[in-house]
Amino acid sequence: MSTPRQADSLPAAHDRVYRSLRTRILCGELPPGQALTLRGIAAEFGVSMTPARESVRRLVAEGALSLSGSGRVATPLLGNDRIEELAALRGMLEPELSSRALPKVHFALIERLEAINMVIAAAVARGDATGYIRHNLEFHRTLYLRAQAPAMLAMLETVWLQLGPTMRALYARLGRTGVPHGHRLIIEALKAGDEPGLRLAVRTDVTQGLRMIAGE
Repeated sequence: MSTPRQADSLPAAHDRVYRSLRTRILCGELPPGQALTLRGIAAEFGVSMTPARESVRRLVAEGALSLSGSGRVATPLLGNDRIEELAALRGMLEPELSSRALPKVHFALIERLEAINMVIAAAVARGDATGYIRHNLEFHRTLYLRAQAPAMLAMLETVWLQLGPTMRALYARLGRTGVPHGHRLIIEALKAGDEPGLRLAVRTDVTQGLRMIAGE
């Protein structure tokens, strides 16, 4: 008779663990430098060591986790140079995606972005850092999907993934009290069809806080 672990095939178990851990890291559920163990991951998800190990290996390859020479696995603890580098990548990729999206933006999309901003405001009001980060990324992804540039968006999502724990730390430092001002400027530029204004609003929104940390 097969056990529950045996019934859960290795590919399916690996994918489940990988996607769950990836989402947690992306949304800032884990702080920078948070140590993880294969045994702890396997126990939490009720899987064998193999899918836990494969999930960690994949996340290390994506830069979502770091692996030290001693075998210690942890979320990235980024130095200022690395934060500046990733902020620069966001500053290049996201204005370009927004520019490509602009001709395909319609009123229903703008309404969707405004609705997401309301959800962000609610997350801020209850001090929910993870909710804030998740819906902030949803705001940007919703716009960028209109660019129909999947390779560029995939590259950007890898950058977001590496920055997830740092974004959690950034949220705590900024002391958010409402929807980011940059989101309002983005929506205003979309309504006006203002491409230079949109690029500037996006670039400022996605880099300002990160560069503040890197400059400390």
